[in-house]
This record gives sequence, structure tokens and C-alpha cells, in this order.
Amino acid sequence: MEELVVAQHTTPTQVPNQQRLSDYLRGIFEQLPSNKSIKTALKKQKILVDNQVAYSGDWVKPNSQIALLQIDKTPTKVFPLLLDVLYEDDWLAVIHKPAGYTVSGNQFRTIENALPNNLTPSTQIDALARPRIAHRLDAPTTGVLLVAKTHKVRIDLGRQFEQKTIQKYYQALVVGKMPQESGTIDKPIGQKTATTHYTVKVSVPALKGEYLSWLDLKPTTGRTHQIRIHLAQSGCPILGDSLYGKEGLVLKHKGLFLLAKAIVFTHPTSQKEIKIETQTPPKYQKTIDKTQRQYHKSKMQ
Repeated sequence: MEELVVAQHTTPTQVPNQQRLSDYLRGIFEQLPSNKSIKTALKKQKILVDNQVAYSGDWVKPNSQIALLQIDKTPTKVFPLLLDVLYEDDWLAVIHKPAGYTVSGNQFRTIENALPNNLTPSTQIDALARPRIAHRLDAPTTGVLLVAKTHKVRIDLGRQFEQKTIQKYYQALVVGKMPQESGTIDKPIGQKTATTHYTVKVSVPALKGEYLSWLDLKPTTGRTHQIRIHLAQSGCPILGDSLYGKEGLVLKHKGLFLLAKAIVFTHPTSQKEIKIETQTPPKYQKTIDKTQRQYHKSKMQ
């Protein structure tokens, strides 16, 4: 997926009196080398000032954030995948991502390519040509996924992720038993800090791996595969994890038992705190129950 913001500029504390934006932009962005390119960018609403669409006749103000947006590429075909929409308004949406699909990229079968058939187009003046995913989930992971429908919202959500004010909650079934009922895994990944908090919901004896545990998880950093790596490092890999798990503990046709359960963020327009939660798939409780039955049955023989 292409970068949304090509370049940014902050106006000085003191700016020339009564200067139009179209005049001020001359020489500011190397991507806009001429008056014609400036006018084109303004006409196509690719200039934002303080996260608002800017116009040629706007006056320049001190300490303003000017962003140059990349012109959207020609949209690819829509992937006909039905998605569960958990929340939607004119600015953003939250969907439930099914397992087995990448979020975005050069492939056709991506969640992002399926969004146009599942969401209502925004009526806002800075509406994106297509809805855009605001963050990522691994292909085998299911759960809540935040989607931006306007330029302003996409920039704002990106800022919230960067400032770590968005809270994400996960659930997982893991092979083994954590050392404490609740705790923190604080181990670097790729030489970068990484922190994951966990709480044990239930832990039952199992024929394989000695125990099967159901965890609530809250990462406070967003490293690639963070939860999967942290749990594997702790000796309790996620059930069904063919990459970081233990051989022989991948259940056939059951997938990865990792769920992005909920997300909490500030709505960029209303400034209200929003919490969206998805249902836990029945396979989690069914797997716990089956594990208990098999264990007790083996002890009675």
C-alpha cells in the first residue's frame, strides 16, 4: 500500500501578511516544482492544512501543518469477499477480519480490496478514493480491523498509533501454562523494545503440552508477530502457530488461535472514545472443553 503523506511542512511563527497558500507553496515541496503542479495538487485536494483540505485562496497562518498527499493510483478490481462490519460512519469503519487473508499488498485477494463492496462510500470532501486499512493483522489472525474512509481520519489514526494511544486487546489459546496468573512479557524483538501484558482466563490439563491456557493479551507496542513471538519465547506458543509453535500441535483445519478481540481509539471527528469488540469464535471454548474431556477420559482408563 502506498504512503499517504508524501511530504510535510510547518509554517513559521511569523508569516508574510495576507499571503495566499498557492503563492506560499512555491518552492516548499520539491514534488511541486511549478505553479501548474501546485494548482493541480490543490484542485485534486492533495494539500491539507492542519488536517483540513486546503484551497488556493486560503490565507497562510503561523504554525500550520501542511501535508502533501500522494495521488491515489488507479483502483484495482474489487475482491468479492463478504465481511462482518462491526461499526461504520461517514469517516471510518471497524470490520472483523477473517483468517487466511492478508490485509493489503500487491495481491488481489486482500481485505483492503474487499472493502468497497462492504462499506458505504464517504460523503466527506476529503473522502479517499477507496477505504484504507489503518493498521495490520497477520494473515492467520482474526478480529477487529480499523478502516479510514477520509484523508483526515487516516492521518489522525496514524498519529494515534504512532503515539500509542490506541489500545488493542487480544485473546489466544496457548500450549502450556504461564508462570503467573497475570504478568508482562518485556523482551525486545529485532533489537526494538516490545511489551505484552497477559492475564490467564483459564488453564486446563492436556494430553499434549501438559496444559492448554486461554489468555487475555494487551500489547503496548506493535512489532511484527509480537504476540506470537513473545508467547513462544515464554514457552507457551499459540495453538495452531505453524511458524513459532511446537511440531505436532497444529490442529488440522482449525487455524491460529489468536483473536484481535477489541480496539479502543479516539474518534478523529467527534473526539469521543470508541470501543469496538468482536465475538470470540466458538472454537475457543469448544477446544478447551474437548481438551478437558480427553484428559479426564484418559485418567479414567
